Amino acid sequence: MKAILCSQYCQPDDLVLADVPDPVAGPGEAVIAIKAAALNFFDILMIQGKYQIKPPFPFSPAAEVAGVIESIGPGVTDLKVGDRVVASCGHNGAREKIALPAASIVKIPDNLDYDRAAGIIIIYGTALHALEDRASPKPGETLAVLGAAGGTGLAACELGKLMGLKVIACASSDEKLAFAKAHGAELTLNYGKEDLKEGLRKLTDGKGVDIIFDPVGGAYAEAALRSIAWEGRFLVIGFAAGDIPKMPLNLALLKGCDIRGVFWGAWTRLNPAKNRANLEKLVRWTAEGKISSHVDRTFPLAQTADALKVLAGRQAMGKVILHP
Repeated sequence: MKAILCSQYCQPDDLVLADVPDPVAGPGEAVIAIKAAALNFFDILMIQGKYQIKPPFPFSPAAEVAGVIESIGPGVTDLKVGDRVVASCGHNGAREKIALPAASIVKIPDNLDYDRAAGIIIIYGTALHALEDRASPKPGETLAVLGAAGGTGLAACELGKLMGLKVIACASSDEKLAFAKAHGAELTLNYGKEDLKEGLRKLTDGKGVDIIFDPVGGAYAEAALRSIAWEGRFLVIGFAAGDIPKMPLNLALLKGCDIRGVFWGAWTRLNPAKNRANLEKLVRWTAEGKISSHVDRTFPLAQTADALKVLAGRQAMGKVILHP
């Protein structure tokens, strides 16, 4: 089968399309014939050796896959050949087939296409865990989402609206903000043109923001924290801007606020049953049209480098999908 391989830490253009042996389903496993593989920003960091998870070489990027069960190993009873499914794999999704533990695989209904299914797990899983388990949300509270047109940001906008929060989308262009507004945001702030701290305080009539969802980091993080309300919750999601901010802790004291880390990957390993329930709920909501799982664009497997460069340039609004 064909696979995109990273054999040493490299840039997207250095990835190689190669032939590798087909996987075989071991005990408790199933082989998925991949129809769509979703990319995330951390795939770029992973191939560069800058991510906290470092798979053994050679590996493929792409941590989410959707496709059809091709074979099952001994002991698998809840899946059968031909089932339409989605799964999180951590890496190795940019290939034609993958063997995964059956417990990590979730069935999808016939009315949910593979491209949208592949993009559900990480961004919506992260956003749902952040907002439901870490943010202590109360209906009517304000939620400011930085990087609101990116994958995780867009998911937070949609889920925040579903939870009854007043969503403020923050992004670097009017085009991205219009896109976020079409997906659940009530208010918008262009931090390419306007001061983030003052803008958020103005949009909340001086009170400040109750919940800040930050997958961007960099200089925007401290500016957002300075706009937080008394007893607000600042959710640390990631660092798409590249720089990990160093926050003055006196702000947490003065604001009486919490800075809360959101490490979805570790949480899923510690809470597998709750995570599976979350994924099944997200699959259902996507099939019912309650969340969009919007696909920005798709690429054939051979153009994985081009797909990663779209993410690196922060050009995507929604998910970038590979078609093995």
